[in-house]
Amino acid sequence: DRNMSSLPASLGDTVSITCRTSQSVSNYVAWFQQQPGKAPKLLIYDASSLETGVPSRFKGSGSGTDYTLTISGLQAEDVATYYCAGYYSYTPTVSW
Repeated sequence: DRNMSSLPASLGDTVSITCRTSQSVSNYVAWFQQQPGKAPKLLIYDASSLETGVPSRFKGSGSGTDYTLTISGLQAEDVATYYCAGYYSYTPTVSW
């Protein structure tokens, strides 16, 4: 099930997006960004590991069932839909 909500913010803000999994996923959580008309892009894997090429203003944290994506210094290009996903594997390979 997906629980979607909007988060009002202004450019330059620090924004935190939370995700709760139904059971512990041992830090196997990925965060994705989907901009309008584009395929989802992997930002964070293993809860806090930054994917290559992703700006350092994106930070993942959390453990157990509660995880957070923090964007520091919000920029115009960060306006998007963000998804979290729990998985039971190693670093995910994602293709669309």
